[in-house]
Amino acid sequence: MSKTLLASLAGAALVAAHGHVDHIVVNGVAYQNYDPTTHWYQPNPPTVIGWKAAQQDNGFIEPNNFGTSDIICHKQGQPGGGSATVQAGDKISIVWTPEWPESHIGPVIDYLANCNGPCETVNKESLRWFKIGGVGYSNGVWAADALRANGNSWLVQIPADLKAGNYVLRHEIIALHGGSSPNGAQAYPQCMNLRVVGGGNNSPSGVAGTSLYRATDAGILFNPYVSNPNYPVPGPALIAGAVSSIPQSKSVATRTASATLPGATGGPVITTSPVVNPPASSTPAPVVPSTTLRTSTVAPITTAPPAGGATQTKWGQCGGSGYTGPTACAAGSSCSVLNAYYAQCV
Repeated sequence: MSKTLLASLAGAALVAAHGHVDHIVVNGVAYQNYDPTTHWYQPNPPTVIGWKAAQQDNGFIEPNNFGTSDIICHKQGQPGGGSATVQAGDKISIVWTPEWPESHIGPVIDYLANCNGPCETVNKESLRWFKIGGVGYSNGVWAADALRANGNSWLVQIPADLKAGNYVLRHEIIALHGGSSPNGAQAYPQCMNLRVVGGGNNSPSGVAGTSLYRATDAGILFNPYVSNPNYPVPGPALIAGAVSSIPQSKSVATRTASATLPGATGGPVITTSPVVNPPASSTPAPVVPSTTLRTSTVAPITTAPPAGGATQTKWGQCGGSGYTGPTACAAGSSCSVLNAYYAQCV
């Protein structure tokens, strides 16, 4: 398994779309996540902590489907075959691939749900989710921009007083580049199994995944292209004692571990092979939560999309206010205008 994970970390297959979680890092140990661009097609994929999903194009869930089971752990989500062991209070670095698109601004939100038994066989519709983190726009930076600036990773902390047990971590980016139009936002939920040890007696209540959002919620149907947007992070409130985001930093993986199978005793099997970590990008600094935000409206710029000879890949940007890249789309896709600020090859 470690060779498979190392290969994934060193050069995960890139798809001309958006992204998925490649792996997580806990105390320097990397756990492979489910790779929908390769594992979906394998007759015997590796046993990993991540949930299987029909996300072969690195695509998203649209708001019109927020009331369906696909929003829980992505399209046709099925439980992962194993789990990562974490201590209550541990910080988990969640690493995406490929690099998150600069245009796909929006919030980063994290939930947990107690499986009340093995997560590997849980009914996803029985899970009740409670929010442990969620940040949108703060100090002039969108959370998705901070994620990309932080080596395409996001740091989340498991509550120190959480009751020990088996949990699913639901990590999500919601892209808002089309959010000013109905059904224009894009949700990218990613689910991973955790075995939480230590902790206390905190067992928060939660809500069904199909009740997290509605297509018309203020944080879903939202125009992000305003000055200092006063953005309301969608979903339920944070649990007591949680903060919207802990200080962000990049975690370096020095070892790998296989997923722990259900019913196994002891800790995970850890190897000491070197791990290749993704490089940091040159985008804005990570988010520091702020509670002082102002809202003002600016009129959209109506400059027509520029002409260009290059070809944009499917799902890439092909027009919009201030855009200077290619406007022609790759074969099999065409440029669709989402709003005055963004057009996309679909």
